[in-house]
Amino acid sequence: MLALRDHLLAAEVTLVVIEATSGYWKPFYYLLTEELNVILVNARQVKNLPGRKTDVSDAAWLAQLGAHGLVRASFVPPQPIRELRDLTRARTQMTRERGQIVQRLEKLLEDTGIKLAAVASDIMGVSGRAMLEALIDGEHDPQILAEMAKRKLRSKIPELTEARTGRFRDHHAFLTRLYLDQYDQLAGAIRQLDERIEEAMAPPFGPPSTCSTPSPASTRPQPK
Repeated sequence: MLALRDHLLAAEVTLVVIEATSGYWKPFYYLLTEELNVILVNARQVKNLPGRKTDVSDAAWLAQLGAHGLVRASFVPPQPIRELRDLTRARTQMTRERGQIVQRLEKLLEDTGIKLAAVASDIMGVSGRAMLEALIDGEHDPQILAEMAKRKLRSKIPELTEARTGRFRDHHAFLTRLYLDQYDQLAGAIRQLDERIEEAMAPPFGPPSTCSTPSPASTRPQPK
């Protein structure tokens, strides 16, 4: 890529047209835009004639379109927005992975005959987490486990006692510990992302505190 940039500069190229293909264009675009006028175009808008195609013919076609001003540049967000996108997308992905871990844990408990999710809406809440930790530590008495319920969940102690009756062995304890550790790791990463996103959204990048719409009079053309 560095050699390509040096070659284009040596040839005194004034315009570079790049086709947006997957994510392959990004390193070239970001590097070349530092010193060259670069246009990123949508592949559909510059589709070549059907028939035999090669990368060379596509490149020549893009060059002709660019030379005659027949291509429209795609919008490429500025760096602060690109970075914010990376953060929010990473948070979305990790949140999805954290939910999948909860689903795996629920399935594991179902396999043991424990129906905790049928009584507690959130098995990773304070009560559910305390019961899971106790199970890992070897406590299998359903009544003792049910008594660990907190707040509103205490009204469901009889149901919890019945739901906690199962066959929870060392094998299940090992996997439960593994899932809980993965959950905690992702939860910590999500908290870090939340802090980073909040910093990225801070002024002057963040939205203004007030937003006013110009009056019709202010948008009228003024006499010269």
